[in-house]
Amino acid sequence: MSLLHVSGLSKSFGGLMAVNDVGFELDEGTVMGMIGPNGAGKTTVFNLITGNYRPDVGEINFEEKSLVGMPTYKIVSRGIARTFQTIRLFPNMPVIENALAGCHSRMRSGVFASMFRTPNQRKEEQENLDRALKELEFVGLAAQAENKAKNLSYGNQRLLEIARALASEPRLIILDEPAGGMNAQETADLVRLIGEIKGRGITVLLIEHDMSLVMRICEQIVVLEHGALIAQGNPEEVQKNPRVVEAYLGMDED
Repeated sequence: MSLLHVSGLSKSFGGLMAVNDVGFELDEGTVMGMIGPNGAGKTTVFNLITGNYRPDVGEINFEEKSLVGMPTYKIVSRGIARTFQTIRLFPNMPVIENALAGCHSRMRSGVFASMFRTPNQRKEEQENLDRALKELEFVGLAAQAENKAKNLSYGNQRLLEIARALASEPRLIILDEPAGGMNAQETADLVRLIGEIKGRGITVLLIEHDMSLVMRICEQIVVLEHGALIAQGNPEEVQKNPRVVEAYLGMDED
């Protein structure tokens, strides 16, 4: 079943066509990778899906309902969460409070309930705390809950971003270069973690330059070059595609 359907997606900035007529389908419960050279338009596609940009033309349907024109917070509440290419945490706040930020889209208590600490508000607060702690445990950061985010290693800061995204209870999680800056052991742990996220029934869409990681965990791959989609298929098909070899993988054909 298609969870996310993108068609005819285009976005330009001045005279630069960053995304040009891109379309793909992401099936529920799968892991899809988006690859391409730097400047290919990958992060722009992610920003269009998550509402950071509005497309010039094209459709973005999630669970058969359009996301175009929807503000980012409503897209999160619909069930799409993301991490960023450049880490975006609250560095001086404890790890647990960073994870709690992901629960915000699911909170229902209004200003009155929060001011007067009603029983329902206290119950919701405890549920959110439990959820945030569960996600920290899931990514292996429960012992760091009271530490400030800035004191975590780079790899653990990446994991904290994932925990925060998971705390919003997404159907789809979008990861922008999650292995960026990680060492070999951290990357291996990330591969395991993404497999476990999929095991929870969460669909994964990721950008990644580590081709070994992409080929190990992705069931489908889309390839962009100069903002246009040049190939799509399973890892074996993509690896053998001459346009991908020429544009991205940097290998000579036999």
